[in-house]
Order: sequence, then structure tokens, then C-alpha cells
Amino acid sequence: MPREDEETGGVTDKSFADQVALVTGSSRGIGAATALALAAAGAHVVLTGRDTKALEAVEERIYQSGGSATIAPVDLVEPDGIARLATAVSQRWDRLDILVINAAILPELTSVADIDQKAFNKALTTNVLATQALIANFDPLLRKSANARVIGMTSSQSSKPRAFWGAYAATKAAFEVLLDCYAQEVAKVSKIRVAIVNPGATRTAMRARAYPGEAPESVKPPEVVAGRLVALLGEQFVTGHRESVNQPV
Repeated sequence: MPREDEETGGVTDKSFADQVALVTGSSRGIGAATALALAAAGAHVVLTGRDTKALEAVEERIYQSGGSATIAPVDLVEPDGIARLATAVSQRWDRLDILVINAAILPELTSVADIDQKAFNKALTTNVLATQALIANFDPLLRKSANARVIGMTSSQSSKPRAFWGAYAATKAAFEVLLDCYAQEVAKVSKIRVAIVNPGATRTAMRARAYPGEAPESVKPPEVVAGRLVALLGEQFVTGHRESVNQPV
């Protein structure tokens, strides 16, 4: 059995050797933990996010542990940013094996009547429009992989909306619909498989903003989610697969 690594939360064999993975929002939290776990499993990881210094720190941790990575700073809200990213990736690699769509924005929690339109638009752009742009721009590279996998990170708010969570829940519901439709569209015409994963309560900066009074140690660390994502990526899951990571602390 592969050995579980406490630093990355992932397996330490090289089952993903020679595979190229792109993780959005990989400068911190679940994205960073997933990038570290994928690198530990042998993948070359393209790290994307807005914070260049934070991405460099993750890249350095990957190199120190014997992995390989490339940083590609990009703001998903920026027009043509994703297209430029896809062009840069395609110039270096002839395929993309793994795409983890993790980056998301949590707007201020407020009533639907009081949603700030500017903030809502930014969340829609990041959580929904950027997802479509990622699929559109990376679909050609994913189709060139013999075992392409796409994982989208969602939230329970998408299916069980609560008062004051309207803006975020609406974007995540739309996010899931896009991924579900894409999963059906590629099911019989490509080797691409799509999964939607709800990480559950996890110790992240977004969680801290949403639940400021919660004790961080009361919820699981990002490495637990990353470990499950890497395990799932190694399985022959059926496209359209859904699951939640509800492992207790």
C-alpha cells in the first residue's frame, strides 16, 4: 500500500509520474494542499492564483520535497487571462491530464435584497464564467490525454441554500450545472471524466471569514481533502461522479 504523507496529505508513490496537472487557486488552502499532494504523487503541477509570492512559496515546498511545479499567476477575472494561460500551457505540454477547479470567491454574506452588485458580479465571474472559460480553453488539451480528469470543488450551499448565502450559493449552483453538463457532453466522445467534490467543513481562510467564531481546530485541515482528491484521481470513477469529504477531525 502507498504510504500516507503527513506533509502533503497524499500518497508518496509516483502513480502520477509524467502527468500534468493544473490546480486553480493553488496559492493556499485546499488548492495548495492538493498541489503538494499531486506533486508528491509524481505529477508536474501548474500552480495558478493571483498571489505570486504565495505561489512561489508553494512551488518551493514542492521542489524541497522532490517534486516539480510551474507557477502561472493569473487573475480569473481578468479578460483573456485564462486564454493566455491555456496558450502558455499548450506551448510547453501537448496535453493536460488533470484539471482541478478550486478557485472561488465568497461574497459578503447578506440578504438577497442587499447583495452588492459589484461583488456579486465578481463572484459570478470567478465562480461561473471562469469555469466555462477553463473548460473551453483546456478541453482541447484534456482530449489529448489518455486519462483526463476534471474535478470541480463545490459547496453544500449549492443544493441546500440558506438565508444570507444567496450570492455564493447561486454561483455554486451554476458552477455545478456547467460541470454536470460538460460531464454528459464528453462521456461518450472522449476519455475525459468529470467529478464534483464538496470538501465539507475545512480549515481555510474562506471558512474563517464565513464562520469567524469557529475554532479552527474543530474542522479538518486542507490536507485531508487533498488526500481524498488525489485518491479519487487515481480511481476509475464514472464521469459525473459526486462526493463529499466529511471525515471528522
